[in-house]
Amino acid sequence: MTLLTRWGRTLDPDAVLPEYPRPQLVRKSHLNLNGRWEYSFDDTSPEGPEGPEGPEEYDGEILVPFSPESPLSGVGRQLLPHETLWYRRDVRLPEGFRPDGHRVLLHFGAVDQTCRVTVNGREAGRHEGGYLPFFFDITDLLEDGAGTLVVEVQDPSDAGDRGWGKQSLKRGGIWYTAQSGIWQTVWIECVPEVHVERLTLVPHLDEACVEVTVHASTGDTARIEVSADGEVVARAEAPAGEPVRIDIPNVRPWSPEDPFLYDITVELGTDRVESYVGMRSFGVGPDEAGVPRLLLNGRPYFHAGVLDQGYWPDGMYTAPSDEALVHDIATMKRLGFTMLRKHIKVEPLRWYYHCDRLGILVWQDMVNGGGPYHREVVTAPAVLPLRLDDRRHKRFGRADAGSRARFREETRETIEHLRNVVSIAVWVPFNEGWGQFDAADVAAEVRALDPTRTIDHASGWHDQGAGDLRSLHVYFRKFRVPRRRDARVLVLSEYGGYNLRVDGHAFNDKDFGYKRYDSPARLGAAFARLHARQIAPAVPRGLSATVYTQLSDVEDELNGLLTYDREVCKLPEDLVRSVNARLTGVAGAAVTSAAGPPQPTR
Repeated sequence: MTLLTRWGRTLDPDAVLPEYPRPQLVRKSHLNLNGRWEYSFDDTSPEGPEGPEGPEEYDGEILVPFSPESPLSGVGRQLLPHETLWYRRDVRLPEGFRPDGHRVLLHFGAVDQTCRVTVNGREAGRHEGGYLPFFFDITDLLEDGAGTLVVEVQDPSDAGDRGWGKQSLKRGGIWYTAQSGIWQTVWIECVPEVHVERLTLVPHLDEACVEVTVHASTGDTARIEVSADGEVVARAEAPAGEPVRIDIPNVRPWSPEDPFLYDITVELGTDRVESYVGMRSFGVGPDEAGVPRLLLNGRPYFHAGVLDQGYWPDGMYTAPSDEALVHDIATMKRLGFTMLRKHIKVEPLRWYYHCDRLGILVWQDMVNGGGPYHREVVTAPAVLPLRLDDRRHKRFGRADAGSRARFREETRETIEHLRNVVSIAVWVPFNEGWGQFDAADVAAEVRALDPTRTIDHASGWHDQGAGDLRSLHVYFRKFRVPRRRDARVLVLSEYGGYNLRVDGHAFNDKDFGYKRYDSPARLGAAFARLHARQIAPAVPRGLSATVYTQLSDVEDELNGLLTYDREVCKLPEDLVRSVNARLTGVAGAAVTSAAGPPQPTR
């Protein structure tokens, strides 16, 4: 039986994820290409006898942007490493969509994992990597504003070494059904020859200003306005490519309790884009007792988090609707969480936008690659106090220098892609030794790329002594505050994982987790006991963040606060809220006397 969400059941195939996909660089020009495409599988090598146009006949219809493995795609077939997946659809620009002198850009939110795109039989471009957006200028490939788009995809999944996350061709346990192909929105926009290519927005809360850099192909002067509640509060001009600091009067800080966003409008020549920024700062610093703490806006702030895998039973990697994205964020906030750890996945930009506007912090994991992984590296440390030197690349599944270089490249691109997201507080390069290597060096590179955020360089185990956090995962033993050996902040970046099956809301008959319970009452009692006896008492002793496993069930894993279809919250909401209130309240009491002058931010 296929498990559907309420949003999947009501999905309109002619209006699939129609929202504007890039909330921090908005233009009026937007032609959504989600919906019905043709698809075909074959086992020929790329650019083989099928030619640049793809196969002569297609297998049927696929609903983009759902991967062919997902129920909502209408296909339900796994792309294997030796196969090629083809997509095709015709497109015609609406009358008046392209003004004279404008270029036509074809955007892909994400395609897993390598792809080649042609328009009217001519190549538009190629892309590698399954988690980041890309675009091609197709102006000169269209014929009278029309064209046939063909997308050719290969995906080795976990048989390759590029980032593949928690996907596995042999799914089970903590490894989930592999995805492939187009899994984020496809769209077209028109831009003037001289246009804003991207923005860099850096809030400087302590100086009450925002630093704006307008990136473009020329150095023309950009005009910038900052607005609050519809009223312009600041203006500036600067040549494209040169940062300008804009003072903001009576600055209003962003926080989960007050997620206030300033609107930004940029004009460059005839181009006009809209964006936003939140005025906040992240850092680390001591409380009055000298205990290292995470700081938000210069003051200690407890991160009460939950692990968020970003999987759905019907759309798998792709949420069935924008409302579904909002539901997860809003529900966790209602339960009292102040942070989501986005686990081994990069979401569509609209997910981050909703975190920004609703007010919840984000810890962003990089997507793991490399492989194959060795059990003594990635599994044994869950029960044994192992800490291995990750410069031993072969042991960590990173013997290939090209694989290591590709991870660094994808890390740099991920940080640049998400740099402007207001809610991202922490970068997490590595998790539980999965494809880990040279974590101290990688942390230093992340710091150089973005000195405004904190870094959890090796979440779980194989700590190399770098980054800002001493980051522990505890599932099979009692959590105790370790002896303080360095100045880093102590965080419990995964724990819990308590299981409860809810009949009629499970993916299959498997049951993977760390502690199993047979009733909501027993689960609730265990959840309350865990926090009362182990977690809350650790906060005054230095624990500064927690990440409970996890937001929802995912396939075999039945350890979610919510069922996989998001229909049932397994614990009473009042109980979860009270537990989180105790964590944040204990943290507040522990640092109340430190609420004098703000601590220095990083």
